[in-house]
Amino acid sequence: MGYTGAENQTERGTTVARIKLALVGAGNMGSSHLKDLSKSSSFELVGIADIDEAKLAAHNKAYDVKGFTDFNELFDKTGCEAVVIATPHYQHTTVAIEAFSRGMHVLTEKPVGVHVKDVEKMTTAYNEAKKKKPDLVYAAMFQQRTLGYWRKIKELISDGELGKLVRTTWIITDWFRTQFYYDNGGWRATWKGEGGGVLLNQCPHNLDLYQWLVGMPATVHGFASFGKYHRIEVEDEVTAYMEHADGMVGHFITTTGESPGTNRLEIVGENGKLVFENGELVFFRNRHSMVKQINESQKGFDKVENWKITVPYSSHGESGHRIVLENFADTINGTAELIAPAPEGVHSVGLSNAMLLSVAKKKPVSIPLDGDEFEAVLNDLIKNSTFTKDESDPGRAGDLSKSF
Repeated sequence: MGYTGAENQTERGTTVARIKLALVGAGNMGSSHLKDLSKSSSFELVGIADIDEAKLAAHNKAYDVKGFTDFNELFDKTGCEAVVIATPHYQHTTVAIEAFSRGMHVLTEKPVGVHVKDVEKMTTAYNEAKKKKPDLVYAAMFQQRTLGYWRKIKELISDGELGKLVRTTWIITDWFRTQFYYDNGGWRATWKGEGGGVLLNQCPHNLDLYQWLVGMPATVHGFASFGKYHRIEVEDEVTAYMEHADGMVGHFITTTGESPGTNRLEIVGENGKLVFENGELVFFRNRHSMVKQINESQKGFDKVENWKITVPYSSHGESGHRIVLENFADTINGTAELIAPAPEGVHSVGLSNAMLLSVAKKKPVSIPLDGDEFEAVLNDLIKNSTFTKDESDPGRAGDLSKSF
């Protein structure tokens, strides 16, 4: 059941050749992408690379696709034009830079890199490759940007419905994970193998959405616990306080050790408050600006009259991963713009790095982050680590459909 179709019909009726696509990384997320690719008429999957030969054999049986244990050999022998990268985090940089050197389009899983210096290296390689191939496409798998509620929140903010923003608070503590989860796979939840914990594994989408919706802060003050709930060496609980140049403050609270958890986003502006929780988007809309009320009211406790409005939003009802994959193809074919350009991934990685750097320095840090300083801290954590993992069966990670 190979993907051998040579052509694809676009929505405009134009016949275009299928894009020869390679997948590097056939683990949990790579396997999920294979399911979406099996339904795509935009790509011809020409090969998969992974160091696990058993996984390659299983995917060959299921999808009739060639497997390679070396991604360079995959690139050499298949004539691939584009690659999806779903490896452990550190390898994103190595694979992407090699792909760009060959003039290949790249779609990388989140996080784009472990630290900002790696992300910057990838962007530099992309920009150099674009000098020879101006239409080169570089995308990130930030599929949360396709969801109707986030798009509606961004629309309301961009249209000025909230007025000047004053506070954003995100409590995202429903990432509950067991010890079995962390024991699954030697690279997970280690400084050397993954480069971080909840911030780098569970929260890249949330951090991307934070900066996508309200922008980047000027300073970050982070507080974290390492292995508080689990036998791991990386962070499993984080609280961050952020200050923006325009005066807005932000709070980001997350953990993998809380059950039942909470996922509640509040964005407050002078004209009211947006609350998103349990799939419901509510706008507490002020009759007029609270700043006006503060300055003009002649009463000491005179709250602004407000109305509770349930805001409708559209739902595409599809796999967000699949939408990003198809958007990647459409952008390569010149019929769309990227949902999530990968160079923007430096912002979410920068927030994650800043929170941990602040913990290490025990004081707030400024944005943009000093990437060299954070890389030095991370290298020290790797060098001085004495942590040894217990490993479970690496083939039993479970259903990841709601984890990312």
